[in-house]
Amino acid sequence: MDYVTLNNGVQMPMQGFGVFQVSDAFMCEQAVSDAIKVGYRLIDTASVYGNERAVGAAVQKSGIPRQNLFITTKAWISEMGYKQTMQAFKDSLIRLGMDYIDLYLIHMPFNDYYGAWRAMEELYASGHVRAIGVCNFEPDRLIDLCLNVKTVPAVNQIEVHPYTQQIEAMKIMQSLGVQMEAWGPLAEGMNGLFTTPLLTAIGHKYGKSAAQVVLRWHQQRGTVAIPKSVHKERMEENFAINDFVLSQEDMETIATMDTAHPTILDLHAPAEVERLYHIKPIS
Repeated sequence: MDYVTLNNGVQMPMQGFGVFQVSDAFMCEQAVSDAIKVGYRLIDTASVYGNERAVGAAVQKSGIPRQNLFITTKAWISEMGYKQTMQAFKDSLIRLGMDYIDLYLIHMPFNDYYGAWRAMEELYASGHVRAIGVCNFEPDRLIDLCLNVKTVPAVNQIEVHPYTQQIEAMKIMQSLGVQMEAWGPLAEGMNGLFTTPLLTAIGHKYGKSAAQVVLRWHQQRGTVAIPKSVHKERMEENFAINDFVLSQEDMETIATMDTAHPTILDLHAPAEVERLYHIKPIS
């Protein structure tokens, strides 16, 4: 497995496993257990997903030393603010059954995220968190944050896939020393991603699926990706991307798929922001 070195020297696996929308506790615990057996060492959850307990249970039962795993969780919009984030972190630790988190993220660029960041800086300084970062911060907000805090975010987790390639955002993150991480790295299967002739033709050359081509594309761009599946055979397929390399021509062909705008989550849409504000973490 390949790793990236974050701006504070911490090593982060490039191949991760996400559990968004896996709310059933039994299913989530089984999925994380299977993912760890397949070889994933980065597990990504969040307070708002309502499955931190299941993730923690799977980790504890895995037999893998805690230091060999990289666990990410996030603070939700309603958990922003210094005191609120401190409490949210304590609650996440309890649900996960852990005494530290590898990566703690601000989930959305709303509410008092500056107050939240002060709390996260303290958690980082105390060693309770190995790295801190953000999610869904577009370039303007990311630049503003980086210019006004003591600790520059190590990671920005955003929507990235062939239809939304975040080319300009990637350049800005690289200039700031912030690692790009892709949620929805397979575009949630939208727009026929798994059957599109462009990707299947590239995959045919290597004996790989369209999904494997896309995940390899992420890796060659230097992007951490966290695909989700509750099916072990799909986890194995998604993980098996280190035995081939896409040519420059392939990379350029995939670049033509970019729409240059979000296709899953548009945080500029007022109705979408209002919807997010009505979601609450599940304790």
